[in-house]
Amino acid sequence: MSSILKEMETLRDQIRLWTLKELHYLGFGHYGGSLSIVEALAVLYGGVMKIDPKNPKWQDRDYFILSKGHGGPSLYATLALKGFFPEAVLYTLNQNGTKLPSHPDRNLTPGVDMTTGSLGQGISAAVGVALSHKLSDRKNNTYCIVGDGELNEGQTWEAFQFASHHCLHHLFVLVDDNKKQLDGPTKEIIDPLDFAEKFKAFGFYTLRVDGSAISEIYEAIEKGRAQSEKPVAIILDTVKGQGVPYLEKKADNHHIRPTKEDEQAILEAIYKLEKICGKAVIK
Repeated sequence: MSSILKEMETLRDQIRLWTLKELHYLGFGHYGGSLSIVEALAVLYGGVMKIDPKNPKWQDRDYFILSKGHGGPSLYATLALKGFFPEAVLYTLNQNGTKLPSHPDRNLTPGVDMTTGSLGQGISAAVGVALSHKLSDRKNNTYCIVGDGELNEGQTWEAFQFASHHCLHHLFVLVDDNKKQLDGPTKEIIDPLDFAEKFKAFGFYTLRVDGSAISEIYEAIEKGRAQSEKPVAIILDTVKGQGVPYLEKKADNHHIRPTKEDEQAILEAIYKLEKICGKAVIK
């Protein structure tokens, strides 16, 4: 395995650990959808994107927009681990006066490029950012993670059609296909049919990969960057609560107020990851 993939796997474990720690400290939150994007974040921030934690507004950076804003805890964990702010700040998640609100806010959190949370709107913003780069002849890439349930919104497909029309090949859309949303299984609420076929029909260069496999996500992005004709869609086959078997099997795992049984399982997952990461025991 190459050194960059090993570094991404290490970052993956650290992101998952800190996501659990900050949510455990808060006492509740969006566990399921935060955990299912950990691998994608580890790849993007572990070597794919051009970023500068010392200069978050660096003009030549790649932009990242978390359209499914309720996954904010894992994004915050990633930003802290990359040095945008101290890890201790993660314990202020969703507290009064925090710089880490429930959903990302570009005016509060260093490293957040777009305020999100109203589902369906983040991808439209990402398309606008990508278009501005093209019109200004800048080489910045724009990466956006959207949720499968979020794609119930018609606005998202308008944005995809617009991106294809303008040949925004430097736009990468990663779909967190974890198959569940707030009200239940995505397929039962509105059957999304085949995401890959739909994106192909909308003119995207499209790939489907195992969303828990660092190497597959990385290779898909590299393939997307190697072409220069179409925007890129990468369908991530994920599981809500990914990486924590107990939470993966929990039926209602979108937003959790842990029971005693949940609490014990979450602590066990934290302790296991602490050993893997070689960190001190949770405070």
